[in-house]
Amino acid sequence: MLGHVKLNYPHIMRGWFSQLSPVGIEAGTMTVIARNGAQVRYLDKHCRTAFAEAAQAATGRLMTVTFEADIQETHQEEPLRSLGEEADGALLLNPDYTFDNFITGPCNRLAHAAARAVADSPGRSYNPLFVHGAVGLGKTHLIQAVCHELRKQNAEVKCHYISCEMFTNDFIEAVERGALHQFRYRYRQADALVIDDVQFLADRERSQEELFHTFNTLTQSKRQIILSADCAPPEIPSLKERLVSRFNSGLVTVLDRPCLETRMAIIRKKAKLRCIELDEDVVQFVASRINTNNREIDGALTMLDAVSQTDSKPITLKLAEQALGKAPARLVTIPTIMEVVALRMNVKVSDLQSKRRSKSITHPRQVCMYLARELTTLSLEQIGGYFGGRDHTTVLHAHRTIVQRIDKDPEMGVLLKETELEARHACA
Repeated sequence: MLGHVKLNYPHIMRGWFSQLSPVGIEAGTMTVIARNGAQVRYLDKHCRTAFAEAAQAATGRLMTVTFEADIQETHQEEPLRSLGEEADGALLLNPDYTFDNFITGPCNRLAHAAARAVADSPGRSYNPLFVHGAVGLGKTHLIQAVCHELRKQNAEVKCHYISCEMFTNDFIEAVERGALHQFRYRYRQADALVIDDVQFLADRERSQEELFHTFNTLTQSKRQIILSADCAPPEIPSLKERLVSRFNSGLVTVLDRPCLETRMAIIRKKAKLRCIELDEDVVQFVASRINTNNREIDGALTMLDAVSQTDSKPITLKLAEQALGKAPARLVTIPTIMEVVALRMNVKVSDLQSKRRSKSITHPRQVCMYLARELTTLSLEQIGGYFGGRDHTTVLHAHRTIVQRIDKDPEMGVLLKETELEARHACA
């Protein structure tokens, strides 16, 4: 059955499928046992049709498939739904989003360590924990991993994981139904409140007000709050100052784009989860080809697996090049960027790497950092290292400063484009 699923539905395959076991067939229904409730929910949502078809192919009989959790695990897993019941509006957790499946590197080491600390000592280590970064860098994975760990340690914990949109919609519905008391009880009695994508609070004043009071209630009672967004708290548009202050009162940590070695580790892990066999040269090729975020890595693996299954061929480097295209042109290096900027803006490369903060040096340095962020795959820490050992926050500030100037000054955009072309030409 698993062979049939892998051949015809490779996108749903997971490494833990090998732990599933059929326990019997009754009245045309095969019962398959999974280890826990999280796996059962994944199977029910994504795999019913595929497994039914596989069972029919394996037995030659008309068959349906039902999934159940191991009876020894059920009493531990079922209370793990947020606040006890799925009907309370909480999102179900992705069974793949655990700490074991999260790859760490220079781009996310601090965020991972903080999340681990929160899972070990909720409400004490870092409260609130605010994780931010661009799309597809693992924010949702990391905060869900905390939920999994909290529930693993204590089956009775009330860990409420929701999206910001869900919080807002729940609040609006509670106001319309006159059910604010039930709404507040649901959120303010949680042992851990985990809200994804809080940037959607922008321009929602009443929701911000409600979250402010919920925040105060939870922190005063030493209950954990975890938040994620695509930007730091001060950069969320129209977010009230008192919320910004509270979000900043704990630990604010950033997820950066992964470096080459980290991307290779991510590819190996994702391929293993999906039962896709990749040689090391293919792993390195995909890592060099995809340098933006983890979701594009998922897409690349799906493409490789689909082409492999369609052509009935193993995934080789040649197949990968055909499916994803040849490797991109040589990447621009930071030393080249500094040389081009120094020449265009009449400064010395040594000044760009110095501690000097005069405007005549700061602006060219920010231009260099912006271009390094846009044209290389290095992490923020690695970029900062080229400029006198500056930290990741300095690089982020430089990038945002230039982005803001581009919006106001068209000549800045022209300068950056010309500088980029010169840098690419120099590296050709």
